[in-house]
Amino acid sequence: MKKIFVAATVTALAVIGSVAFTALTSAQVPQDASASVAGAKAITIWRDPGCGCCDTYADYLETNGFSVTRVDDRDFDKRSVEMGVPERGIGCHLAEIDGYVVSGLVPVEIIERLVSERPDITGITLPGMPGNAPGMAPAKTGTLKTYAFGKDGVAVYSDE
Repeated sequence: MKKIFVAATVTALAVIGSVAFTALTSAQVPQDASASVAGAKAITIWRDPGCGCCDTYADYLETNGFSVTRVDDRDFDKRSVEMGVPERGIGCHLAEIDGYVVSGLVPVEIIERLVSERPDITGITLPGMPGNAPGMAPAKTGTLKTYAFGKDGVAVYSDE
C-alpha cells in the first residue's frame, strides 16, 4: 500500500512538473515589449511636479524607447544652473542621460545624436517652452534651435 502511494505521488509530481514546464516555456513575451525593455536608454528628468508638458514629454521619450525616471523638483532651475546650463538657456525641465545634461523639450533624434557622437560638451538645451516642441505639440513642427554648452561656452548644436 505504501509503495503504491509513493508511486502515485511521484507520478503526480512528474505530471504537474511537465505541465508547468510546458506552460512556462510556451509563454511568450510580446516581441516589442521585450525589445523596448532591453534596448531602453535610461534618462532621468527633474521637473516641476505641476508641469503637464513635462509628463507629456516623458511619455514621448518612453514611446521612443527611453526608460524615464521622473523626479519631482520645484527647484530644477537651480539644479540646471548647478549642472552647467546657462541661466538664459534653461528649458522646461532638466534631464541627464549617459553623462550629458539635457535641458528642455529636446527631440529624441537630437538626444540620440548627442549620445552617439559624444561631443566634448556638458550638454544641450532647448530654452523655454517652444510651442512646436515635443511635449507642447503632438508632433514637432518647424525648426527648433538647440544649443550646446560646456567649457568652450555656448554654440548652436542643432537648428532643425
